[in-house]
Amino acid sequence: MSEKEMATIFLFGKKYDVPAELTIMNAMEYAGYQLKRGCGCRNGFCGACATIYRIEGKNQLMTGLACSTKVENGMYIATLPFFPLVKQIYDINKVKPEQSIMMQLYPEIYSCVGCNACTRACPQGLSVMQYIAYAQRGDFASCADESFDCVMCGCCSSRCPAEISHPQVAELARRINGKYLQPETKHLIDRVAEIDAGKCEDAIQKMMNHPLNTIKELYNTRDIEA
Repeated sequence: MSEKEMATIFLFGKKYDVPAELTIMNAMEYAGYQLKRGCGCRNGFCGACATIYRIEGKNQLMTGLACSTKVENGMYIATLPFFPLVKQIYDINKVKPEQSIMMQLYPEIYSCVGCNACTRACPQGLSVMQYIAYAQRGDFASCADESFDCVMCGCCSSRCPAEISHPQVAELARRINGKYLQPETKHLIDRVAEIDAGKCEDAIQKMMNHPLNTIKELYNTRDIEA
């Protein structure tokens, strides 16, 4: 059996040789780190493993998720298991779907210099600067749509010279969009009421008894409302 190709990486400044096919998260565990936080779902959906890194010989500081970014030779790595985003407190039942709410809660978005560092840093490939522009104009529906796949990792905010908390701005837009702008989905409301009343327990239990592959197939072939 041929030897595995190895990569030399630096975790928090300390040198390690790890198999080159590993993700940053797997490489950390290979190196002996016991991950108790910042490891989350391990599939790129939760944003808990935000990471910054630089490749030796290159000036550019890169961002990614440790669970889905493969190691490279000469990679200097530091993880960000928590990024201190600004999270304003508000009552969604009292705010109004008006542009002024963004000025009131997140005025820093109007200091955006258009550098697009946020978009370049996003591990989900979102047009972050674009959804901030929608938020500036009070176009909450477009902001919600553009930011829908945000995993709240904070990579965008870590690179922003205007110190904008992009994920929290997007979350506010999605909440406003969901509560005030999207049409009410009556059949969904009725179904949630049925679930709360316990009327779907048998169907839920029957579904849980299926093998995982069957559940995935049922989900992928489900009827989707136009």
